[in-house]
Amino acid sequence: MALADKTLICRECKSDFIFSAREQEFYAEKGFRNEPTRCKACRQARKASMNERVLYDAVCAACGRQTQVPFEPRAGRPVYCRDCFVALRA
Repeated sequence: MALADKTLICRECKSDFIFSAREQEFYAEKGFRNEPTRCKACRQARKASMNERVLYDAVCAACGRQTQVPFEPRAGRPVYCRDCFVALRA
């Protein structure tokens, strides 16, 4: 049975996009059961936003320098700059 291109509606931007026969074959080979729900542009934007890293400002508990860390500092828990953190682990 030959697959045909399908026109789907993106759930983000509501525009029509083509789910090509080749893409359908790829999805079948990978074992994906669901059709894509977002157009290519919205899929790429979503992936990009998921890879963004949020950094929080903090003051190093050892040397007092301003630093940024990838987690939200909590009261009562020391935060170290990269240099002090490496020195503590050594």
